[in-house]
Amino acid sequence: MPSANPNLIPILGDQLTLGLASLRGRSKDDTVVLMMEVWDEATYVRHHKQKIVLIFSAMRHFAAELRDAGWTVDYVELADDANSGSFTGEVARAIERHDPRAVQVVEAGEWRVQQAIEEWPDKFACEVRILPDDRFLCPIADFRDWAEDREVLRMEHFYREMRRKTGLLMTSDGKPEGGEWNYDSENRKPPRDGMSAPERAKFEPDDITLACIELVEDRFADHFGSLDRFEWPVTRAEAEEAADRFFAERLADFGAYQDAMVHGEDDLYHSMLSTSLNLGLLDPLDLCRRAEQAYRDGEAPLNSVEGFIRQIIGWREYVRGFYWYFMPGLESDNALNAQRGLPEFYWTGETDMRCLADCVRSTRENAHAHHIQRLMVLGNFALLAGVKPRAVQDWYLVVYADAYEWVELPNVAAMVLYADGGRLASKPYAASGNYINRMSDYCKDCAYTVSRKTGDGACPFNALYWHFMDRHRDRLESNHRVGRVYQNWDRMGAERQREYLASAEAFLDTLTPAEPGWARDTA
Repeated sequence: MPSANPNLIPILGDQLTLGLASLRGRSKDDTVVLMMEVWDEATYVRHHKQKIVLIFSAMRHFAAELRDAGWTVDYVELADDANSGSFTGEVARAIERHDPRAVQVVEAGEWRVQQAIEEWPDKFACEVRILPDDRFLCPIADFRDWAEDREVLRMEHFYREMRRKTGLLMTSDGKPEGGEWNYDSENRKPPRDGMSAPERAKFEPDDITLACIELVEDRFADHFGSLDRFEWPVTRAEAEEAADRFFAERLADFGAYQDAMVHGEDDLYHSMLSTSLNLGLLDPLDLCRRAEQAYRDGEAPLNSVEGFIRQIIGWREYVRGFYWYFMPGLESDNALNAQRGLPEFYWTGETDMRCLADCVRSTRENAHAHHIQRLMVLGNFALLAGVKPRAVQDWYLVVYADAYEWVELPNVAAMVLYADGGRLASKPYAASGNYINRMSDYCKDCAYTVSRKTGDGACPFNALYWHFMDRHRDRLESNHRVGRVYQNWDRMGAERQREYLASAEAFLDTLTPAEPGWARDTA
């Protein structure tokens, strides 16, 4: 047992890392680790059932790992009748129990939680130390220094600096491996006919996970999502096994087919490691070094390895820095003045558009859809239809098991919806049905015909694309990446333009908005 007046170390649900800064250098003899399943965190949005099971089970397994390593852990389960419902409330109760001389905590990943933590020094009588989260490769202060005085904050510029900083895929003379920084042009292959990939690692729930499933089915029965099949890794050992399987079986083809979509093939060659990475069970730099070694050993091509590394040290680190740089305020951006409610089919999956129906199905069954499904199907539709950014942001935060606000909000507000006005993306990611047809097999058996542009039976994405471009012409025509589109629009002539606009408006009139309360309680 710890000595009197120990250090109290709260560990949040996405900080499940043995080398966490707050644990390093601490003596197990004078430390109590506090872990909390907090009602407010499970319900501030109505998270997917699998997401809650994943986080609670991973937390409980991590607490057991700490105890096995000799730490004293004070673990508060959600089922405890006296659960206070908030991080601050639970820390206050733990201070009463343990009378610590100091509270030491690593900064939170989300803005609202960090604001609460920063109030602790004024609320608690003991010393409170807030440490930076050095599991990320780019400290928040470093990103701020990089961003200051820049007219545009492009990920590509940031990514090159991170490559130099880490030395990943760099030659001895400081050049990028292969002579190029980015091999994205080689990573856009459409799916092959009948394409399937080796199955990702899947894990049978143990007793701890089964208890969490029972808890969620009891306490969160009305939340979105299915628990018929729960197969996520919830321990460090399982996460490492999942990584091993990815590197051995799917990394080689990951790059070429990372944008491909196949009906019913939910994972394809994607790593499916983001849940473990965002929980803290896997180390981002270690994953990148393993991928680099696979290239050096001739086990994976450069385009796949560079694409994988770019997603981690480029995109993941960039969106975190972007989030903290523009918060608060990013969550309320609405540069395109989108005002439509979220269509009901985002929750039910009941739509004749095969691409959207399949993506919602995978989301409901797996709490996952890969990044092109999220961006160019689900996100593209919301962008074209003019759905309110906050409604879309809430939906993404609810439904995906790897979604925390620091990574979800920049991706949705800025990348998917262009709601920030172009601070992150150089253009809106708007596309017609042609893109989906090229990169998937969705259109083959769809009720709509992708080659039809307007009228009955035409793919809705076609008319919605031109409707979007027309209504935002004043903003987008001067964009060097988009402006030429309007030359095509003008060549169509007024009658054809009216057909597109009328077809889009007729379709939009058929959309049923979701009832309030799917994402957040409205009481």
